[in-house]
Amino acid sequence: MQVHEKKQPDIAQPESLARLLGGWRASTDATLPPVAFVAGWLLTGHSVSWGAVAAFGVSVLLGVYRLLRGTRPRAVLLGLLGVAIAAAVVLRTGHAADFFLVQLATNAASALAWIVSIVVRWPLLGVVVGTALRQGGRWRRDPALLRAYATASWVWVGQYVVRVAVLGSLYLANAVVALGIARVALSWPLVAGCVAVSAWILARVLPSDHPGFRSPRA
Repeated sequence: MQVHEKKQPDIAQPESLARLLGGWRASTDATLPPVAFVAGWLLTGHSVSWGAVAAFGVSVLLGVYRLLRGTRPRAVLLGLLGVAIAAAVVLRTGHAADFFLVQLATNAASALAWIVSIVVRWPLLGVVVGTALRQGGRWRRDPALLRAYATASWVWVGQYVVRVAVLGSLYLANAVVALGIARVALSWPLVAGCVAVSAWILARVLPSDHPGFRSPRA
């Protein structure tokens, strides 16, 4: 007599969610230009010009490498644009800490965008995962999945708030080296934590018989 095993629900796992959200690669790449800026600034006697050159140079090399590895050109160009704007700002003001102003602004804007998305019932975690899985709007027609995405999205709001609080206080203190260190510490380690907690929340909030975020109940 053949025994058929019951299929287990596809509950979120940190590894699969990490792959859908891009893993740690994007966060790691984003830390290299700021580190290059601080290193160039220190090694050249606090020259913001050389710091900007170092940051942009690393960004270009990283962009070429990613293109050769098959990364979408738009993602590479956006990364280059962000570093170019940060370099332009610091060259304009002459204050090394201003290199991190763009990062501060984008994190504040991201926190606001995620909050709004939750309020209007289009949680961005669902948008990102649903788009990656080519689900269209089916995930929104699943009340349980919509609720789970909304709850898990608050984790991502939290990471942006933490970044704004830490980087903002260091910026006000004009602590350039500390800003560079914080930029690294608040990149992939924080994202890794967000992915793990998000996956845990999805698994906890979804009913036990739910097939998982890959199979919305439309």
